[in-house]
Amino acid sequence: MFDSLQPLPPDPILGLNAAFKADNNPKKVDLGIGVYKDEDGATPVMKAVKEAEKRILDSQMTKAYVGPMGAAGYNEAVAELILGSTLKNSLGGRRITIQTPGGCGGLRIAAEFIARANPNTTIWVSDPTWANHKPLIGSAGLDFNSYPYYDYKTHSVDFEGMLSTLAKVPRGDVVLLHGCCHNPSGADLSQDQWIAIKDLALKQGFTIFIDLAYQGMGDGLEEDVVGVRLLAESLPELIVVSSCSKNFGLYRERTGAVSLICQNEVAASSASTLLAAAARANYSMPPDHGAAIVQLIYEDSSLYSMWQEELKGVRDRINGLRVTFSESLKKSGVDNDFGFIQNEKGMFSFLGVTQSQIQELINKYAIYLVDSSRINVASINKSNIDYVTESIVNVIKIT
Repeated sequence: MFDSLQPLPPDPILGLNAAFKADNNPKKVDLGIGVYKDEDGATPVMKAVKEAEKRILDSQMTKAYVGPMGAAGYNEAVAELILGSTLKNSLGGRRITIQTPGGCGGLRIAAEFIARANPNTTIWVSDPTWANHKPLIGSAGLDFNSYPYYDYKTHSVDFEGMLSTLAKVPRGDVVLLHGCCHNPSGADLSQDQWIAIKDLALKQGFTIFIDLAYQGMGDGLEEDVVGVRLLAESLPELIVVSSCSKNFGLYRERTGAVSLICQNEVAASSASTLLAAAARANYSMPPDHGAAIVQLIYEDSSLYSMWQEELKGVRDRINGLRVTFSESLKKSGVDNDFGFIQNEKGMFSFLGVTQSQIQELINKYAIYLVDSSRINVASINKSNIDYVTESIVNVIKIT
């Protein structure tokens, strides 16, 4: 049976990472992989996380399953982090949250739920969107369409085009939005734009599905969820998938959640059974360790303060790098205007170079980035910024 199998092409980002690791150039720089890196090029474990792990190691008395819905304390902590205590309490039984194996697991469980609720639903995603959205959500059997989002010429949100397309989305379809720090563009919606989308959703009757992977990595924990909270308090239904991979640095612990807001408590009760069934059918029970860490940090004031300060350091470094990198390119004398980089949020931006320039950066300078020209700004540091700048300038001037 296995003899008939044909190999699949490698994942673009994972394949790029493998090529980077195999490269012997001592100056090589990986701008492709989407994880946070500090000034030393490492992805560190937060001090608050290490302290929480010590306490868990000393106090945990069982490794029994937590159940398909996950840890109740973690679910409440995540819901409050996203919604704030006032809104969370006001929603009451209309809101349910289920722990998932990372944001990826959350996207898949949400897709299973949508497919059960309406198998004929079309999911509308931004153009561009995160490369794994379609594989994860589409594997549940859902169809896709897209709406304009990023204008490559102005390096900003094409909101007029976005709104024009969303005005044609029919009742019953689902619109997927990035909560903050849009991946891959870094271009986020303004508060006024969130309001306009809210008004349109109410008028058209489509459901909004938010992927919130980077809360706290843009402007702040509260600032990054202004749009999410606006929709949560205004719409009859909302789906939010959140991740603790980035803001808690828990990448390998696979710690995420799905939160649903339903029209009433009866609908929420039914929805919770569908989510639990989807979880049971996919992975049975979620892992506990990452969720236990998040719950402990959220519930302990000293750990929470420590975590907030560390997250602020990550955020400030990224935002500072955006300014420094943009200014470095400007000072180089290149004609291209890279000022947009400092106005975007999160780890990612489109560099805006051509396919041939990307290949030149990889082959000649060992600077690795994906075909879309998306870069991870956090991979830049004091030791490589001059080399990265000079290499980009060289390929732009030559080609």
